[in-house]
Amino acid sequence: MKTRQEVLKFGLSFPDTYQEAPFHDENWQLVRIKRSKKAFLWTYERDGYINVNVKVSPEWRDFWRRVYPSVIAGWHQNKEHWNTIILDGSIPDKDIKRMITKSYDLVTDSPTQRIYEAVKKIPKGCVATYGQIAKLAGNVNMSRAVGNALHKNPDPDNICCYRVVNSKGELAKGFAFGGEEKQAQLLRQDGIEVVNGKVDLNKYKMNI
Repeated sequence: MKTRQEVLKFGLSFPDTYQEAPFHDENWQLVRIKRSKKAFLWTYERDGYINVNVKVSPEWRDFWRRVYPSVIAGWHQNKEHWNTIILDGSIPDKDIKRMITKSYDLVTDSPTQRIYEAVKKIPKGCVATYGQIAKLAGNVNMSRAVGNALHKNPDPDNICCYRVVNSKGELAKGFAFGGEEKQAQLLRQDGIEVVNGKVDLNKYKMNI
């Protein structure tokens, strides 16, 4: 990849994306996510080369900078979270595509969606605590966010939030889909004992 057209075409191949020149300057062409309006791909010409800014995770940021001299700290952006790829022909297409793909993944990441995916991992016959789900979703400090997300569960048939209990094994008194008794009923259907609104975590807690 050496041209802006190649990069933009690849960026626009991802779902729900669109191209924009937000600064009334045709040199700056971005690819954004339709839903959030966030940009994951910035293109512009600088010093005779097309440059591409991509978001990057800390564990990969310095790796790419070490491997390729033409990958530098994000120009005109936060240098901790963005890299700039200089399209001088020295970087294989596959690695440019890897960096763009990872940028897309980072920008589209949703903590709420990660919570739902974590809940889906609770096997039948087990429960998980809010803290466990927060850990599986990538942030041990967002137990409260877990509760909020589960209260708004868009697909309770497939995202079995009734399998989530507090750190003492207690059921949610305000269980959103029928109350505490409904949660107890669903857990019993999974083969889990519920005694006085509580589950024995030593017996039923999921291992992670």
